[in-house]
Amino acid sequence: MNRARALSHLLARAPLALPLRTLGATGAVRGKASAPPSPSALAAEPFLNGSSSNYVEEMYNAWLHDPKSVHQSWDTFFRNATAGARPGEAYTSPPTLAEPTPHHVPLSSLAPALSSSGVAPAYASDAPISDKVIDDHLAVQGIIRAYQARGHLVAALDPLGIDREALSERPPVTLPSKTVVRNYFDYIDPVTMYICVTFSFFDSAVNKAGEDVEIRGHSIAKIDPLGISTVDESQSRQLVVRNYMNRFNESDMERSFKLPLSTFVGGNEKTLPLKEIIKRLEDAYCRSIGVEFMFINSLEQCNWIRQKFETPGFMHMDNKEKRLLLARITRSHGFEAFLARKFSSEKRFGLEGCEILIPAMKQVIDRSTSLGVESFVMGMPHRGRLNVLSNVCRKPLEHIFTQFAGLDTGDEGSGDVKYHLGTYQERLNRVTNKNIRLAIVANPSHLEAVNPVVQGKTRAEQFYHGDSEGNKVLSVLLHGDAAFSGQGIVYETFHLSELPEYTTHGTIHIVVNNQIGFTTDPRMSRSSPYCTDVARVVNAPIFHVNADDPEAVMHVCNVAADWRNTFHKDVVIDLVCYRRNGHNEIDEPMFTQPLMYNRIRKLKPVNELYAEKLITEGVVTAQEAKDVRDKYEKILEEAFTAAKSETRVFNKHWIDSPWSGFFEGKDPLKASPTGVHEDTLTHICRRFSSAPPNASDFEIHRGLQRILNSRMEMVKERTVDWAMGEAVAFGSLLKEGVHVRLSGQDVERGTFSHRHHVLHHQKVDKSQYNSLANLYPDQAPYTVCNSSLSEYAVLGFELGFSMTNPNALVIWEAQFGDFNNTAQCIIDQFISSGQTKWIRQTGLVMLLPHGMEGMGPEHSSARLERFLQMTSDDPDVLPAFSSDFAIRQLSDINWIVANCSTPGNLFHILRRQIALPFRKPLILMTPKSLLRHPEAKSSFDDMVETTEFQRVIPEKGTAANNGAGVKRLIFCSGKVYYDLTAARKEAGLEDSIAISRVEQIAPFPYDLVKQECDKYPDAEIVWSQEENKNMGSWSYVQPRVATALNHERHILYAGRPVSASPATGNKKTHLREVKQLLEDSLAL
Repeated sequence: MNRARALSHLLARAPLALPLRTLGATGAVRGKASAPPSPSALAAEPFLNGSSSNYVEEMYNAWLHDPKSVHQSWDTFFRNATAGARPGEAYTSPPTLAEPTPHHVPLSSLAPALSSSGVAPAYASDAPISDKVIDDHLAVQGIIRAYQARGHLVAALDPLGIDREALSERPPVTLPSKTVVRNYFDYIDPVTMYICVTFSFFDSAVNKAGEDVEIRGHSIAKIDPLGISTVDESQSRQLVVRNYMNRFNESDMERSFKLPLSTFVGGNEKTLPLKEIIKRLEDAYCRSIGVEFMFINSLEQCNWIRQKFETPGFMHMDNKEKRLLLARITRSHGFEAFLARKFSSEKRFGLEGCEILIPAMKQVIDRSTSLGVESFVMGMPHRGRLNVLSNVCRKPLEHIFTQFAGLDTGDEGSGDVKYHLGTYQERLNRVTNKNIRLAIVANPSHLEAVNPVVQGKTRAEQFYHGDSEGNKVLSVLLHGDAAFSGQGIVYETFHLSELPEYTTHGTIHIVVNNQIGFTTDPRMSRSSPYCTDVARVVNAPIFHVNADDPEAVMHVCNVAADWRNTFHKDVVIDLVCYRRNGHNEIDEPMFTQPLMYNRIRKLKPVNELYAEKLITEGVVTAQEAKDVRDKYEKILEEAFTAAKSETRVFNKHWIDSPWSGFFEGKDPLKASPTGVHEDTLTHICRRFSSAPPNASDFEIHRGLQRILNSRMEMVKERTVDWAMGEAVAFGSLLKEGVHVRLSGQDVERGTFSHRHHVLHHQKVDKSQYNSLANLYPDQAPYTVCNSSLSEYAVLGFELGFSMTNPNALVIWEAQFGDFNNTAQCIIDQFISSGQTKWIRQTGLVMLLPHGMEGMGPEHSSARLERFLQMTSDDPDVLPAFSSDFAIRQLSDINWIVANCSTPGNLFHILRRQIALPFRKPLILMTPKSLLRHPEAKSSFDDMVETTEFQRVIPEKGTAANNGAGVKRLIFCSGKVYYDLTAARKEAGLEDSIAISRVEQIAPFPYDLVKQECDKYPDAEIVWSQEENKNMGSWSYVQPRVATALNHERHILYAGRPVSASPATGNKKTHLREVKQLLEDSLAL
């Protein structure tokens, strides 16, 4: 059916030189008129009418006398009518000089095909026309498409070439890989191979063939340095061309075709022989580069990539660029060789086998800098990190060498192994002569965990520099092949790339594809054909390239930088290389990969291969190549000698996110006040409780209007609930110029429908109002954004965002606190230990809804005990009490853990994050039922000037005035306080039981807890909690209370017994447990 439709389109546009029917059956062209057509046949023609019949009769009589005396169109018409053409078929429109429109072709261009000699016959009307002609051209289109689609499958990507025939060893004249073009060549016969055709994108045969090359050409690209694929050459070709070549023989390859709009292999040429078309397609898609891009939805983007890889001479480099490339490869190799000689027994996770990474990164930076990028934020695993620090960032070599010396640290922190450290450098890019900033973010051994952190830091830099399009700040992520396909955080991070409040406007990903993960082969470590297939989910083009072809790598890097600059989308460079050593330098890889490492040991390093190539080309001499090596060797030796004079290492030299000027001029033990003027409270609360200014045009949900009304009532009463307390904290910081960012799942409304920071018009889509973003004309921006359904990536992102600007309050809220353990890697490796390992501070806030309310084991506990277990204060050491005791504790600990019970304390602890002269993470257990509890409210008096955060809220009832008569002192934290007070009141024990709330659990408020205990010298001391005994705060609190009281008094436990599950899922069991908890707590 498709061929029939194509033929009808072609014939509808055919010029008159070719009749629409074969006249062979009617005899030769007549010199004299033959029998005239029947009058009925002429009368039935649709273009004839009464006024034209006389004119037609004159033309017909003239034609009968001499066919050459009339216009060719009349000659054709009368011939067709005489031959018996049906009404409507004899007429053919006159010829035109206009270009054929898209989807059409002039049949005159097919004329050479109508003769066995390849020359147009004297009378074109003698040539037969068949569907075969059309099918042949559709087949050529399929060939081109095949290479574009599957050419990468047979590309020469493997530097080692194990089990693969090099592309250059193929016969000089051969049919293209059947893996690429499938069965398109089945439709082309020897005659039509000479035809030059003009056709459209979808209707032409040549275009279809080209598109398949684009889609599958990467399949046969020689990109694997090891060549360990189990698919042989014939099988790999079949993946690409499939059955398209079956109809061709060698003689067919010389016939010419006019090139379609979907390919750029012709350059300035419009027609090429099929042999040349295939050669150029294989040069583009099946040599050292394999391109995957035909899955991209955008035609504009696909054509952009086609042009970059198909244009003849696309990989041209001048001699100056080649010499620079050689120098960079030499430095990359020289650095690793120097470390191998000087520190042969040290693990350094060197770059041997992928030395091209350094020139690749520098090329990306050079190209991006020329396009306007000023700052680069990079994340990478440990392999090659020292080389990147030295040769990309230009970290002083002395600092790197001293990391091998085993010296003591000269400043704070425990430090980290040298291949985890980050850095921040500002330097001149000598190629573009522009100043640039380079940051490599420190990371743990948890591969890929740094990805969202880098993205968050990049987004923050863009935000604070007003770089709304990502033109000035660029993120570059390096990956290992096994981790890229194996770690789920890669997928989570990719899915942030297009979200409005998380996008970094395109990241350049570089995969160091060693083709092995530690000791595991790719066939055992992933189910996808490539390690990079995860990038397809965001339509990121993937450029596979043989790492032993430096010039191909440089071209791919240029294209990647141009792509990101043009489309602001992610792009992946897959450096297919090998690992010359084992997982580390003291590992033996022959145990598990003998075939691979036998081949590796025979392979010359890329610096030698490229030097030999340039010497052969006459670009450099052997002496010049040696001089480049010797010059860098001298630099290394001088730095090595200088490093020997160092006696200490300094962790501060490796800070990846320095806060210039933040710590200068501040008292390190003095915080700013957190209370604010009542006018500020009133203004913010009123705006937060009001409809949009254009309320008459903005239709609010009736339920929301009731919430706003109730908020306004609270303003009149000078009180706030939990949502208002939070809003006032945010609003007062915004007034002071502090950016506030709240991120997480459903945070705009709040999981428990309490926040409602974004109001939605009920009748107009995307019409929204954010009151906190409209408090003051000169306020700081307020960002509140619902995230993807991810904890790991989003928490990492917000951590990275918080690292950039210390004068911003960055908050991540879990949907339920229980789900934070999905992000445990970020919590353990970055937030808890980041300052100690990397001297990196952050004021990130984690809001974790927590509380046993009968909602089951997965909606009850934020695992408070885990955060307390990771605090860095010693339970057996009582700090010296002093006037600055509280802030000194905050300065010394790794993070703050709190479980507030009042909106007023929430207000102060959030503002304190900015008021402190340093930054610490805040882990905040937040309530659920307390969000609407009638007693969980605070007066304006608790938030005005001179007020501050209360680490412990003492008993304020009648028991407070009856110290000697109190029989039991209960310490608790969070929601359980309200349950205890209600039960105490019901039992009539308000005089004999005092209840004090520990709002800040860590660092532990030794001074205030001791003060409370001293008030009630004869009281039993009890810790009451709603969590199970092996969970919650008990294990943390018990030894610290004993220390505070010098072990002279003991503290008892009241709460749920130990359990493997954090909560019951049975409502009746839950209520029974609550009753027992209260009875145990109040038992005298």
